[in-house]
Amino acid sequence: MDFMEQKQPNAPRPQQAPVASVPKPQPEMPKDYKHLVRIVNTDLDGSKPIGHAMHKIKGVGFMYANAVCTMANIDRNKKAGVLSDAEIAKLDAIINNPLQYGMPTWMVNRRKDYDDGTDKHLLTADLDYTRDNDIKMMKKVRSFKGVRHMLGQPVRGQKTKSNFRKNKGKVMGVKRSKVMPGSAEAGKDKDKK
Repeated sequence: MDFMEQKQPNAPRPQQAPVASVPKPQPEMPKDYKHLVRIVNTDLDGSKPIGHAMHKIKGVGFMYANAVCTMANIDRNKKAGVLSDAEIAKLDAIINNPLQYGMPTWMVNRRKDYDDGTDKHLLTADLDYTRDNDIKMMKKVRSFKGVRHMLGQPVRGQKTKSNFRKNKGKVMGVKRSKVMPGSAEAGKDKDKK
């Protein structure tokens, strides 16, 4: 039998019966399960582990969430929806006042505040408000960072030749230098024409 005879391009394929998908059994939820858990005025997903769910709170990152769970003696892999009201209140209190519960000062995001010199941890709208005020203060005293903010340039020392080429929403193209008349390059341009 020849190879070309074996291959039948238009031969119909045998029909397969559609496979019915069997739904996975859902684990039974406790009666006091909460789909949304409210901590620090933020709705957290009850189906996620509490260590991951707290990342939705502005100002709470991975390390801070782990530290809060450790200080509250709550397993960070425990689903947020099965937490009791007492555990939720304890987490809320620790997140709002971490230094009172023994959080080290190097873990808070606002050490030696410019206005009052205290250590604190800012969350949600307070974080945005304080950041805006800091930028306004830098602009007012005309520090280097403040001037860079005013000009819309990168603040932290990045190079600007290839990045940061947008100027107020418009993409800048490559600008060629103009050829001076009478130069050697001007003669080359005339020969091309």
